[in-house]
Amino acid sequence: MNEKEKQKYVKYAEGRAEKSPLLRDCIWAFCVGGGICVFAEGLFGLYKKMGIAEEIVKSLVPVTLIALTALLTGIGVFDNIAKRAGAGTLVPITGFANSVVAPAIDNKAEGWILGLGAKIFIIAGPVIAYGTVASVVYGVVYWVMRML
Repeated sequence: MNEKEKQKYVKYAEGRAEKSPLLRDCIWAFCVGGGICVFAEGLFGLYKKMGIAEEIVKSLVPVTLIALTALLTGIGVFDNIAKRAGAGTLVPITGFANSVVAPAIDNKAEGWILGLGAKIFIIAGPVIAYGTVASVVYGVVYWVMRML
């Protein structure tokens, strides 16, 4: 495809694409993401009222969010929520859980090794890798700065 055809296609695609109400989408994503965070705070308070030690509660809340997101992804509910909420569902812990579970479900028919095992981290894998590398680099820089 030459440059002229590309420009013609881009113009055609832009003319056919539905315009997104950006401000409304941003506000809605903020509200949904905030709602997830409020829910997490509610879990925190509930677990504390149950007499669970705060150190354990700090681990229990993310585990609960991950489990709920995995369950909702598995039964197909989380995708419907994400379609309506957009980026609001990408609050790190819920978005990460969804990005691990969704490919696993999509590829389970290919078997445990070539399907589930090979594809489970197809989306989340780069996040894990770059996050690990970034934390190591940050740690080294911090260590060097403290030595000076």
